[in-house]
Amino acid sequence: MNTTHTFTTEELALLADQGFFRKKAAISVKIKQVLEDLHHRLEAEIASQSLLAPEGFDPQARQFVKGEHLEDFPYQYVDFPRLYTRENKFAFRSLVWWGHHVVFSLMVEGPLVKQYRRNLFNRYSEVADHDLCLCLSPSLWEWKAGPGLTLPITHSRRSEIAATLDHRTFFKIARFLPIDDPAVETGTIVEEGLKAFQAILPVITT
Repeated sequence: MNTTHTFTTEELALLADQGFFRKKAAISVKIKQVLEDLHHRLEAEIASQSLLAPEGFDPQARQFVKGEHLEDFPYQYVDFPRLYTRENKFAFRSLVWWGHHVVFSLMVEGPLVKQYRRNLFNRYSEVADHDLCLCLSPSLWEWKAGPGLTLPITHSRRSEIAATLDHRTFFKIARFLPIDDPAVETGTIVEEGLKAFQAILPVITT
């Protein structure tokens, strides 16, 4: 089999651009620092809360992940708090997805989902209108946003949110922060992540 492996002029220029890769590495370090700071803020926050968590939940468990291929784009995230089993999922993920956005999301699945749903609607006024949205994908692992993918959690959409959540065995509530949002430029991502978590707390507290 005679195969030629050629690169375009643009590809060769990128491949040889040491500056680009050094900048990428430096940005990755900054993102890790942001996620570490957010983890510490979240840790302090949940220390004063009574979480409605599944059996086996460890309040100290957390995971930092860095990868290159979330739909071909680099990403970094921290899961805290976190619990993943076959039957239960209870996690708050703070994800920085290069080329897309920053996402702060609660993911829940399992027997406690009915109680989380009751909490949401019993405390709806506390949760609504905080730039949160319900993710509509049939998978917890979809990270895009937009029409058909996300539904804003607002007072005016209460009945629509209720109908969407009816009979679901899992759901995800998220706050999406565009990369060009002033919070990213001014370095207040940690504060925005903490605010998103605090807005979601009524759903997962006793």
